[in-house]
Amino acid sequence: MTTYGVRHVVFTLSRLFGGQRYPYAGIQSAVWPQITVFIAAHNEEKVIAGCLGALLDTDYPPDRIRIVPVNDRSQDGTKAIIDTYAIRYPERIVPFHRTGGKPGKAAALKEAMALAEGDIAIIFDADYTPGPGLLRQLTAPFFDPEVGAVMGRVVPVNAGTNLLTRLLDLERSAGYQVDQQARMNLKAVPQYGGTVGGVRLSAVEAVGGWHDDTLAEDTDITFRLLINGWKTVYNNRAECYEEVPEEWSVRMRQVRRWAKGHNQVLFRYWRQLLQSPFVSLRERIDGLMLLLVFLMPPLLLLGWSLALALYYLNAGSLVAVFIPLMALVAYGALGNFAAFLEIVMAVLIDGHRRRIRLLPINLLCFFVSLFSISQALFESMTDRLFGREMVWHKTLRYRKSEVGQ
Repeated sequence: MTTYGVRHVVFTLSRLFGGQRYPYAGIQSAVWPQITVFIAAHNEEKVIAGCLGALLDTDYPPDRIRIVPVNDRSQDGTKAIIDTYAIRYPERIVPFHRTGGKPGKAAALKEAMALAEGDIAIIFDADYTPGPGLLRQLTAPFFDPEVGAVMGRVVPVNAGTNLLTRLLDLERSAGYQVDQQARMNLKAVPQYGGTVGGVRLSAVEAVGGWHDDTLAEDTDITFRLLINGWKTVYNNRAECYEEVPEEWSVRMRQVRRWAKGHNQVLFRYWRQLLQSPFVSLRERIDGLMLLLVFLMPPLLLLGWSLALALYYLNAGSLVAVFIPLMALVAYGALGNFAAFLEIVMAVLIDGHRRRIRLLPINLLCFFVSLFSISQALFESMTDRLFGREMVWHKTLRYRKSEVGQ
Protein backbone atom coordinates (compact mmCIF):
# COMPACT_ATOMS: atom_id res chain seq x y z
CA MET A 1 0.00 0.00 0.00
CA THR A 2 2.97 2.28 0.54
CA THR A 3 3.82 1.60 -3.08
CA TYR A 4 0.56 3.29 -4.06
CA GLY A 5 1.61 6.42 -2.20
CA VAL A 6 4.95 6.42 -4.05
CA ARG A 7 3.12 5.83 -7.32
CA HIS A 8 1.02 8.96 -6.85
CA VAL A 9 4.09 11.04 -6.03
CA VAL A 10 5.70 9.82 -9.25
CA PHE A 11 2.54 10.65 -11.21
CA THR A 12 2.42 14.14 -9.72
CA LEU A 13 6.08 14.85 -10.46
CA SER A 14 5.63 13.62 -14.02
CA ARG A 15 2.66 15.93 -14.51
CA LEU A 16 4.53 18.93 -13.10
CA PHE A 17 8.01 18.48 -14.54
CA GLY A 18 7.90 15.73 -17.18
CA GLY A 19 7.28 16.02 -20.90
CA GLN A 20 3.53 16.23 -21.54
CA ARG A 21 2.35 13.90 -24.29
CA TYR A 22 -0.62 15.09 -26.37
CA PRO A 23 -0.49 12.84 -29.43
CA TYR A 24 -2.20 14.22 -32.53
CA ALA A 25 -3.62 17.20 -30.61
CA GLY A 26 -2.36 19.61 -33.27
CA ILE A 27 -4.17 17.98 -36.20
CA GLN A 28 -6.63 20.49 -37.62
CA SER A 29 -6.97 19.42 -41.24
CA ALA A 30 -7.16 15.84 -42.48
CA VAL A 31 -9.21 13.41 -44.52
CA TRP A 32 -11.44 12.60 -41.60
CA PRO A 33 -12.73 9.01 -41.42
CA GLN A 34 -16.34 7.93 -41.22
CA ILE A 35 -17.38 7.69 -37.57
CA THR A 36 -20.47 6.66 -35.63
CA VAL A 37 -21.37 8.46 -32.42
CA PHE A 38 -23.32 6.37 -29.91
CA ILE A 39 -25.25 8.03 -27.05
CA ALA A 40 -26.09 5.62 -24.22
CA ALA A 41 -29.50 6.62 -22.83
CA HIS A 42 -31.73 4.99 -20.21
CA ASN A 43 -34.49 7.27 -18.88
CA GLU A 44 -32.58 10.38 -19.96
CA GLU A 45 -35.36 12.83 -20.85
CA LYS A 46 -33.67 15.52 -18.76
CA VAL A 47 -30.41 15.51 -20.71
CA ILE A 48 -30.67 13.72 -24.08
CA ALA A 49 -31.70 16.82 -26.05
CA GLY A 50 -28.66 18.76 -24.85
CA CYS A 51 -26.30 16.00 -25.99
CA LEU A 52 -27.99 15.64 -29.39
CA GLY A 53 -28.01 19.40 -29.95
CA ALA A 54 -24.32 19.67 -29.14
CA LEU A 55 -23.44 16.85 -31.54
CA LEU A 56 -25.44 18.47 -34.33
CA ASP A 57 -23.36 21.63 -33.82
CA THR A 58 -20.03 19.80 -34.15
CA ASP A 59 -17.51 20.92 -36.74
CA TYR A 60 -16.86 17.32 -37.85
CA PRO A 61 -17.75 16.86 -41.56
CA PRO A 62 -21.51 16.10 -41.51
CA ASP A 63 -21.26 13.58 -44.34
CA ARG A 64 -18.81 11.51 -42.29
CA ILE A 65 -20.75 11.19 -39.05
CA ARG A 66 -23.74 9.08 -38.02
CA ILE A 67 -25.37 9.77 -34.66
CA VAL A 68 -27.03 6.77 -32.98
CA PRO A 69 -28.95 7.49 -29.75
CA VAL A 70 -29.19 4.15 -27.94
CA ASN A 71 -32.50 4.23 -26.07
CA ASP A 72 -32.25 1.29 -23.69
CA ARG A 73 -35.73 0.39 -22.37
CA SER A 74 -36.53 3.95 -21.24
CA GLN A 75 -39.84 4.47 -19.44
CA ASP A 76 -39.92 8.27 -19.62
CA GLY A 77 -39.93 10.73 -22.52
CA THR A 78 -36.51 9.75 -23.88
CA LYS A 79 -37.91 7.94 -26.93
CA ALA A 80 -40.16 10.85 -27.92
CA ILE A 81 -37.29 13.35 -27.73
CA ILE A 82 -35.01 11.13 -29.80
CA ASP A 83 -37.69 10.53 -32.44
CA THR A 84 -38.34 14.27 -32.69
CA TYR A 85 -34.69 14.89 -33.51
CA ALA A 86 -34.58 11.92 -35.89
CA ILE A 87 -37.52 13.34 -37.87
CA ARG A 88 -35.85 16.75 -38.08
CA TYR A 89 -32.43 15.34 -39.03
CA PRO A 90 -33.10 12.00 -40.76
CA GLU A 91 -29.83 12.09 -42.70
CA ARG A 92 -27.76 12.45 -39.53
CA ILE A 93 -29.59 10.69 -36.68
CA VAL A 94 -30.44 6.97 -36.73
CA PRO A 95 -32.17 6.01 -33.45
CA PHE A 96 -31.83 2.60 -31.84
CA HIS A 97 -34.75 1.78 -29.55
CA ARG A 98 -34.27 -1.26 -27.35
CA THR A 99 -37.33 -2.65 -25.57
CA GLY A 100 -35.97 -5.88 -24.14
CA GLY A 101 -32.86 -7.95 -23.69
CA LYS A 102 -30.22 -8.00 -20.98
CA PRO A 103 -30.11 -4.78 -18.92
CA GLY A 104 -27.04 -2.60 -18.80
CA LYS A 105 -25.03 -0.23 -20.95
CA ALA A 106 -22.68 -2.90 -22.27
CA ALA A 107 -25.54 -5.08 -23.52
CA ALA A 108 -27.26 -2.11 -25.18
CA LEU A 109 -24.09 -0.94 -26.94
CA LYS A 110 -23.33 -4.49 -28.07
CA GLU A 111 -26.65 -4.63 -29.95
CA ALA A 112 -26.47 -1.05 -31.25
CA MET A 113 -23.06 -1.58 -32.85
CA ALA A 114 -24.86 -3.23 -35.79
CA LEU A 115 -25.78 0.32 -36.92
CA ALA A 116 -22.18 1.52 -37.03
CA GLU A 117 -20.74 3.05 -40.19
CA GLY A 118 -16.97 3.08 -40.49
CA ASP A 119 -14.43 1.60 -38.11
CA ILE A 120 -14.47 4.31 -35.41
CA ALA A 121 -17.14 4.50 -32.69
CA ILE A 122 -17.26 7.55 -30.41
CA ILE A 123 -19.32 6.97 -27.26
CA PHE A 124 -21.02 9.43 -24.91
CA ASP A 125 -23.39 9.07 -22.00
CA ALA A 126 -26.52 11.16 -22.48
CA ASP A 127 -25.62 13.69 -19.78
CA TYR A 128 -22.41 14.76 -21.54
CA THR A 129 -22.20 17.97 -23.57
CA PRO A 130 -19.45 17.77 -26.24
CA GLY A 131 -17.92 20.93 -27.64
CA PRO A 132 -17.76 21.66 -31.39
CA GLY A 133 -14.18 20.40 -31.85
CA LEU A 134 -14.31 17.38 -29.56
CA LEU A 135 -15.04 14.76 -32.22
CA ARG A 136 -11.95 15.76 -34.19
CA GLN A 137 -9.83 15.58 -31.03
CA LEU A 138 -11.11 12.10 -30.19
CA THR A 139 -10.82 10.81 -33.75
CA ALA A 140 -7.33 12.11 -34.62
CA PRO A 141 -5.36 9.46 -32.62
CA PHE A 142 -6.97 6.69 -34.69
CA PHE A 143 -4.77 7.73 -37.63
CA ASP A 144 -2.21 5.62 -35.73
CA PRO A 145 -3.04 1.98 -36.62
CA GLU A 146 -1.85 0.73 -33.20
CA VAL A 147 -4.45 2.78 -31.30
CA GLY A 148 -7.47 0.78 -30.18
CA ALA A 149 -9.13 3.30 -27.84
CA VAL A 150 -9.06 7.02 -27.07
CA MET A 151 -10.15 8.84 -23.90
CA GLY A 152 -10.86 12.53 -23.29
CA ARG A 153 -11.07 14.51 -20.07
CA VAL A 154 -14.30 14.63 -18.06
CA VAL A 155 -15.18 17.92 -16.31
CA PRO A 156 -18.22 18.31 -13.98
CA VAL A 157 -20.73 20.84 -15.29
CA ASN A 158 -22.58 21.13 -11.95
CA ALA A 159 -19.52 21.54 -9.73
CA GLY A 160 -20.94 24.55 -7.90
CA THR A 161 -24.24 22.98 -6.84
CA ASN A 162 -23.35 21.83 -3.32
CA LEU A 163 -20.51 20.51 -1.16
CA LEU A 164 -20.56 17.03 -2.68
CA THR A 165 -20.28 18.27 -6.27
CA ARG A 166 -17.39 20.54 -5.28
CA LEU A 167 -15.56 17.61 -3.69
CA LEU A 168 -16.19 15.40 -6.71
CA ASP A 169 -14.89 18.17 -8.95
CA LEU A 170 -11.61 17.99 -7.01
CA GLU A 171 -11.45 14.22 -7.48
CA ARG A 172 -12.23 14.43 -11.20
CA SER A 173 -9.57 17.10 -11.66
CA ALA A 174 -6.93 14.93 -9.98
CA GLY A 175 -8.02 11.78 -11.77
CA TYR A 176 -7.75 13.26 -15.24
CA GLN A 177 -5.46 16.31 -15.04
CA VAL A 178 -2.78 14.42 -13.10
CA ASP A 179 -3.41 10.66 -12.96
CA GLN A 180 -4.48 9.96 -16.54
CA GLN A 181 -2.06 12.49 -18.05
CA ALA A 182 0.85 11.07 -16.04
CA ARG A 183 0.10 7.57 -17.29
CA MET A 184 0.14 8.97 -20.81
CA ASN A 185 3.44 10.76 -20.15
CA LEU A 186 5.06 7.64 -18.69
CA LYS A 187 3.75 5.29 -21.41
CA ALA A 188 1.91 3.29 -18.78
CA VAL A 189 -1.81 2.35 -18.96
CA PRO A 190 -4.25 5.22 -19.63
CA GLN A 191 -7.78 3.98 -19.05
CA TYR A 192 -10.66 4.18 -21.49
CA GLY A 193 -13.56 5.48 -19.42
CA GLY A 194 -16.63 4.36 -21.37
CA THR A 195 -17.73 7.87 -22.34
CA VAL A 196 -16.03 10.92 -23.88
CA GLY A 197 -13.93 8.44 -25.80
CA GLY A 198 -13.85 6.15 -28.77
CA VAL A 199 -12.84 2.68 -29.89
CA ARG A 200 -11.67 1.09 -33.11
CA LEU A 201 -14.41 -1.40 -33.90
CA SER A 202 -12.10 -3.82 -35.72
CA ALA A 203 -9.89 -3.89 -32.60
CA VAL A 204 -12.86 -4.53 -30.33
CA GLU A 205 -13.98 -7.34 -32.63
CA ALA A 206 -10.45 -8.78 -32.67
CA VAL A 207 -10.39 -9.07 -28.86
CA GLY A 208 -13.81 -10.72 -28.60
CA GLY A 209 -16.32 -7.88 -28.97
CA TRP A 210 -18.27 -6.15 -26.23
CA HIS A 211 -18.94 -8.24 -23.13
CA ASP A 212 -22.44 -7.74 -21.73
CA ASP A 213 -21.78 -9.59 -18.46
CA THR A 214 -19.79 -6.84 -16.78
CA LEU A 215 -20.66 -3.68 -14.87
CA ALA A 216 -17.51 -1.92 -16.13
CA GLU A 217 -17.42 -2.45 -19.87
CA ASP A 218 -14.90 0.38 -20.21
CA THR A 219 -12.30 -1.19 -17.89
CA ASP A 220 -13.01 -4.59 -19.44
CA ILE A 221 -12.26 -3.38 -22.98
CA THR A 222 -9.23 -1.36 -21.79
CA PHE A 223 -7.51 -4.47 -20.51
CA ARG A 224 -8.52 -6.76 -23.33
CA LEU A 225 -7.10 -4.27 -25.82
CA LEU A 226 -3.92 -3.90 -23.75
CA ILE A 227 -3.39 -7.64 -23.38
CA ASN A 228 -3.72 -8.08 -27.15
CA GLY A 229 -1.27 -5.33 -28.09
CA TRP A 230 -3.55 -2.34 -28.74
CA LYS A 231 -2.83 1.08 -27.24
CA THR A 232 -5.15 3.48 -25.40
CA VAL A 233 -4.48 7.20 -25.86
CA TYR A 234 -5.51 9.89 -23.37
CA ASN A 235 -6.06 13.45 -24.66
CA ASN A 236 -6.21 15.88 -21.74
CA ARG A 237 -7.24 18.71 -24.06
CA ALA A 238 -10.36 16.93 -25.28
CA GLU A 239 -12.72 18.16 -22.56
CA CYS A 240 -16.37 17.23 -22.18
CA TYR A 241 -18.84 18.13 -19.44
CA GLU A 242 -20.87 15.75 -17.28
CA GLU A 243 -23.23 15.80 -14.32
CA VAL A 244 -21.80 14.39 -11.10
CA PRO A 245 -24.03 13.09 -8.29
CA GLU A 246 -25.58 15.75 -6.08
CA GLU A 247 -26.71 13.33 -3.34
CA TRP A 248 -24.54 11.13 -1.16
CA SER A 249 -26.79 8.09 -1.63
CA VAL A 250 -26.44 8.35 -5.41
CA ARG A 251 -22.68 8.73 -5.08
CA MET A 252 -22.42 5.66 -2.88
CA ARG A 253 -24.41 3.56 -5.35
CA GLN A 254 -22.21 4.81 -8.21
CA VAL A 255 -19.01 3.90 -6.34
CA ARG A 256 -20.33 0.43 -5.49
CA ARG A 257 -21.10 -0.20 -9.17
CA TRP A 258 -17.63 0.93 -10.21
CA ALA A 259 -15.97 -1.26 -7.59
CA LYS A 260 -17.95 -4.36 -8.50
CA GLY A 261 -17.25 -3.92 -12.20
CA HIS A 262 -13.57 -3.19 -11.65
CA ASN A 263 -13.07 -6.25 -9.46
CA GLN A 264 -14.76 -8.38 -12.12
CA VAL A 265 -12.06 -7.28 -14.54
CA LEU A 266 -9.34 -7.96 -11.95
CA PHE A 267 -10.42 -11.56 -11.40
CA ARG A 268 -10.76 -12.19 -15.15
CA TYR A 269 -7.60 -10.68 -16.57
CA TRP A 270 -4.81 -10.34 -13.99
CA ARG A 271 -3.16 -13.57 -15.09
CA GLN A 272 -3.44 -12.72 -18.81
CA LEU A 273 -1.98 -9.27 -18.12
CA LEU A 274 1.11 -10.78 -16.50
CA GLN A 275 1.56 -13.38 -19.25
CA SER A 276 0.84 -11.31 -22.37
CA PRO A 277 3.85 -10.97 -24.72
CA PHE A 278 2.45 -7.63 -25.99
CA VAL A 279 2.62 -5.84 -22.63
CA SER A 280 5.79 -4.07 -21.51
CA LEU A 281 7.12 -4.40 -17.96
CA ARG A 282 6.05 -0.83 -17.22
CA GLU A 283 2.53 -1.49 -18.48
CA ARG A 284 2.42 -4.77 -16.57
CA ILE A 285 3.25 -3.08 -13.26
CA ASP A 286 0.95 -0.09 -13.75
CA GLY A 287 -1.86 -2.27 -15.11
CA LEU A 288 -1.70 -4.62 -12.14
CA MET A 289 -1.76 -1.71 -9.68
CA LEU A 290 -4.72 -0.25 -11.55
CA LEU A 291 -6.55 -3.58 -11.30
CA LEU A 292 -5.87 -3.91 -7.57
CA VAL A 293 -6.89 -0.38 -6.63
CA PHE A 294 -10.40 -1.27 -5.41
CA LEU A 295 -9.01 -3.87 -3.00
CA MET A 296 -7.13 -1.24 -1.01
CA PRO A 297 -10.07 0.23 0.99
CA PRO A 298 -11.24 -3.18 2.28
CA LEU A 299 -7.65 -3.92 3.25
CA LEU A 300 -7.38 -0.65 5.17
CA LEU A 301 -10.73 -1.29 6.89
CA LEU A 302 -9.50 -4.75 7.88
CA GLY A 303 -6.34 -3.19 9.33
CA TRP A 304 -8.36 -0.75 11.40
CA SER A 305 -10.57 -3.57 12.69
CA LEU A 306 -7.57 -5.68 13.69
CA ALA A 307 -5.96 -2.70 15.45
CA LEU A 308 -9.12 -2.10 17.48
CA ALA A 309 -9.32 -5.80 18.32
CA LEU A 310 -5.72 -5.79 19.58
CA TYR A 311 -6.42 -2.73 21.69
CA TYR A 312 -9.52 -4.15 23.35
CA LEU A 313 -7.78 -7.50 23.89
CA ASN A 314 -5.17 -5.55 25.88
CA ALA A 315 -2.42 -6.59 23.48
CA GLY A 316 -0.53 -3.33 24.02
CA SER A 317 2.87 -4.69 23.06
CA LEU A 318 1.59 -5.91 19.71
CA VAL A 319 -0.11 -2.58 19.04
CA ALA A 320 3.19 -0.78 19.69
CA VAL A 321 4.97 -3.08 17.24
CA PHE A 322 2.42 -2.54 14.49
CA ILE A 323 1.92 1.23 14.88
CA PRO A 324 4.68 2.12 12.33
CA LEU A 325 3.27 -0.38 9.85
CA MET A 326 -0.28 0.92 10.30
CA ALA A 327 0.97 4.48 9.75
CA LEU A 328 2.50 3.42 6.43
CA VAL A 329 -0.68 1.60 5.47
CA ALA A 330 -2.84 4.63 6.29
CA TYR A 331 -0.52 6.91 4.33
CA GLY A 332 -0.59 4.59 1.32
CA ALA A 333 -4.37 4.24 1.35
CA LEU A 334 -5.04 7.95 1.84
CA GLY A 335 -2.55 8.83 -0.86
CA ASN A 336 -4.20 6.33 -3.16
CA PHE A 337 -7.89 7.02 -2.68
CA ALA A 338 -8.23 10.62 -1.70
CA ALA A 339 -5.15 11.41 -3.83
CA PHE A 340 -4.59 14.58 -1.81
CA LEU A 341 -1.27 15.43 -3.42
CA GLU A 342 -2.70 14.93 -6.90
CA ILE A 343 -5.74 17.04 -6.02
CA VAL A 344 -3.56 19.95 -4.88
CA MET A 345 -1.45 19.85 -8.04
CA ALA A 346 -4.46 19.45 -10.34
CA VAL A 347 -6.20 22.43 -8.75
CA LEU A 348 -3.07 24.56 -9.15
CA ILE A 349 -2.64 23.50 -12.78
CA ASP A 350 -6.29 24.34 -13.48
CA GLY A 351 -5.82 27.76 -11.90
CA HIS A 352 -8.41 27.22 -9.14
CA ARG A 353 -6.15 27.91 -6.15
CA ARG A 354 -9.01 28.80 -3.77
CA ARG A 355 -10.48 25.31 -4.08
CA ILE A 356 -7.57 23.95 -2.04
CA ARG A 357 -9.48 25.11 1.06
CA LEU A 358 -11.84 22.18 0.51
CA LEU A 359 -9.03 19.64 0.75
CA PRO A 360 -9.52 18.68 4.43
CA ILE A 361 -13.24 18.17 3.82
CA ASN A 362 -12.36 15.73 1.05
CA LEU A 363 -11.90 13.18 3.82
CA LEU A 364 -15.70 12.85 3.63
CA CYS A 365 -15.41 11.44 0.11
CA PHE A 366 -12.60 9.19 1.25
CA PHE A 367 -14.63 7.63 4.07
CA VAL A 368 -17.73 7.27 1.89
CA SER A 369 -15.63 5.49 -0.73
CA LEU A 370 -13.92 3.37 1.93
CA PHE A 371 -17.16 1.84 3.21
CA SER A 372 -18.96 1.77 -0.16
CA ILE A 373 -16.12 -0.09 -1.86
CA SER A 374 -15.75 -2.50 1.05
CA GLN A 375 -19.49 -3.17 0.88
CA ALA A 376 -19.19 -3.75 -2.87
CA LEU A 377 -16.49 -6.38 -2.34
CA PHE A 378 -18.64 -8.19 0.23
CA GLU A 379 -21.66 -8.08 -2.12
CA SER A 380 -19.52 -9.36 -5.01
CA MET A 381 -18.39 -12.32 -2.93
CA THR A 382 -21.92 -13.19 -1.82
CA ASP A 383 -23.24 -12.74 -5.38
CA ARG A 384 -20.62 -15.18 -6.60
CA LEU A 385 -21.32 -17.60 -3.74
CA PHE A 386 -25.09 -17.69 -4.31
CA GLY A 387 -24.97 -17.33 -8.10
CA ARG A 388 -26.76 -13.96 -8.14
CA GLU A 389 -26.49 -11.80 -11.25
CA MET A 390 -25.01 -8.34 -10.73
CA VAL A 391 -27.51 -5.53 -11.25
CA TRP A 392 -26.66 -2.31 -13.10
CA HIS A 393 -28.01 0.87 -11.48
CA LYS A 394 -28.35 4.09 -13.47
CA THR A 395 -27.00 7.33 -11.98
CA LEU A 396 -29.71 9.90 -11.19
CA ARG A 397 -29.86 13.08 -13.34
CA TYR A 398 -30.64 16.52 -12.00
CA ARG A 399 -31.19 18.89 -14.92
CA LYS A 400 -34.56 20.38 -15.73
CA SER A 401 -36.58 18.06 -17.97
CA GLU A 402 -36.25 18.72 -21.70
CA VAL A 403 -39.47 16.92 -22.68
CA GLY A 404 -41.17 18.80 -25.48
CA GLN A 405 -38.15 20.91 -26.37
